[in-house]
Amino acid sequence: MPTVRPSAELGKNYNEISDLCHRCADPVFITRNGKSDLAIMSIEAYENLCGRRELYGLIGEGLADEKAAKTIGLDKAFPIRKA
Repeated sequence: MPTVRPSAELGKNYNEISDLCHRCADPVFITRNGKSDLAIMSIEAYENLCGRRELYGLIGEGLADEKAAKTIGLDKAFPIRKA
């Protein structure tokens, strides 16, 4: 269940909301006039999210290269030398 707080709490309870963001990995949703307005998270959670997004992009590129036959087999990349 997402954590939702009204925007009025940002100024009044900043430290509490900051602590909440650091305790949980999910964003805290801020509402204004009863409607969704912002999603906030700790810098650690943000960096993790960006890292996963970059990783998924690289995986997607690799899968696209494989589909387009732009890759080589493992045996050619790391040939086993016979003694």
